Amino acid sequence: MTGFRYLFLGEELGGRPEDPKAYGSDGIVDYGKWRKSRAFQAGIERVLKESAACDLALMCAEEDPLHCHRFLMICPELVALGVEPLHIRKGGVIETQREAEDRLLQEQHLGAAAVGSLFSSERESALETAYLAQAKQCAFRLDPAEMERW
Repeated sequence: MTGFRYLFLGEELGGRPEDPKAYGSDGIVDYGKWRKSRAFQAGIERVLKESAACDLALMCAEEDPLHCHRFLMICPELVALGVEPLHIRKGGVIETQREAEDRLLQEQHLGAAAVGSLFSSERESALETAYLAQAKQCAFRLDPAEMERW
């Protein structure tokens, strides 16, 4: 026994929800809306339950968290619940959630909020804006023909 096991939560936490309500009119997954869904919340509850019992890794194909639904969709919810995700990067480099968020703010030209802002509300507001902009660039998009079938 290796000590590893696999638990699929793609239905609840995957980047391509099958629920049409998870998508905006533009066909892009609306991560904020999906985070409020019962399915997503059930997935988060399962992650919290599993992480209380053992070390946990959430897997995806993207190396850079800024381009991944784990960072854009799942991590804000975990942070709100007091969990501090760590991101395993190429070569085994560990990036903290704060470091990844600071990179996101820089990439979205909101870097002033990343360094030394006196007010946490400024950072939170800038992060919300940055997360939305990044999701518009990186989130899964449905083919318009597929949207018409719903």
